[in-house]
Amino acid sequence: MKKSLIALTVLGAIAGTAQAQSSVTIYGTVDAGVTFSNNNVPAGNVDANSRLGGSKFGVGSGNIDTSRIGFKGVEDLGGGLKALFQLEAGFNTDTGGFEQDSSLFNRKSVVGLGGNFGSVLLGRQSDVLDDYGHQYTSVKDFGNFVGSPHVGDRLEGSRTQNSIRYNSPSFSGVTASAIYGFGEEAGANSNGQAFGGGVAYDNGPLGAYLGYYQSKAGKNSADTAPLFQLNPVAEGDTMNKTFSLGASYQAGPARLYGNWSRINVPEQYKQNIFELGTDYALTAPLHLLASIQHTQYSLDGNTSGNSSKPQVTQVNLGADYYLSKRTDLYTLASYAKGKNGAPVGDYSAPAVQNDDGKSNQAAVAIGIRHKF
Repeated sequence: MKKSLIALTVLGAIAGTAQAQSSVTIYGTVDAGVTFSNNNVPAGNVDANSRLGGSKFGVGSGNIDTSRIGFKGVEDLGGGLKALFQLEAGFNTDTGGFEQDSSLFNRKSVVGLGGNFGSVLLGRQSDVLDDYGHQYTSVKDFGNFVGSPHVGDRLEGSRTQNSIRYNSPSFSGVTASAIYGFGEEAGANSNGQAFGGGVAYDNGPLGAYLGYYQSKAGKNSADTAPLFQLNPVAEGDTMNKTFSLGASYQAGPARLYGNWSRINVPEQYKQNIFELGTDYALTAPLHLLASIQHTQYSLDGNTSGNSSKPQVTQVNLGADYYLSKRTDLYTLASYAKGKNGAPVGDYSAPAVQNDDGKSNQAAVAIGIRHKF
């Protein structure tokens, strides 16, 4: 109760300041829908190999976009120099609670300077792959249906605490970014350390990107850890290396895209994720969505052929109808099938596996999203 009162007090104070300063903007997204998935591990049973799957109905939050409220501001310091800040809190629409933990601004908390040189930001912020994931992959259209399936996949980025990030200005559509996260452990500076960088091109109908991100285990590294670990990673050891590249092209009413990502959790497993998709504007307000993902796992020490390696294929279909520029109705559906012990389903609700190491899961959502 005390934490909630403190949070409301801080938000109220910021909102009051926002009304008094034209340079401060309040923004947000509220996304909720009725959801269904089958073949889930039953409640109270943490064993994904229980062989007894159960269906689940409910009201889901953030199917496409995480529900959030944010505050961002700019102050002109003269000579082209500007002071910048952004605070963003994620929440669950279905419960009203925090998205992740009791941290107030769990999504972003940064302050910095910007100008003709680009921008430099300090605080808690996403790595560069998050920007690219929400622009060039199916995360843009399907959100959490594809952002964290198969337990370990990483089509979008992580949030890096204690970080400094540089974003370049655009040079004929080319931009670059780099981020470094400090571990902040005395006598063991590399513990919890993270870094990454990338380059993107966005000019006219064509867009493309390539990016890399790496993190080490440490006391401050919770958000930079892979979603799935076969064994705990010791502090100071590298726990995640991700390389991703992709492109998109606007061909008339159709946005076409494809990408490849490689995730490496050293001495545990590697993933290769391949994806193709489209967003087709049937009419101005009605968009038809489709994508397919194929994930191949390679467990360290596994020298067998591709046919016996864990793999998952997921097909996603959807329709998005815009009632206005800020409000849309959507329906999303996905079907994932895995074999050779590959995990299927969202990391928070994995599907059960049969005796042959095969599993499958279908998921459906019908919802509404409003941006302000």
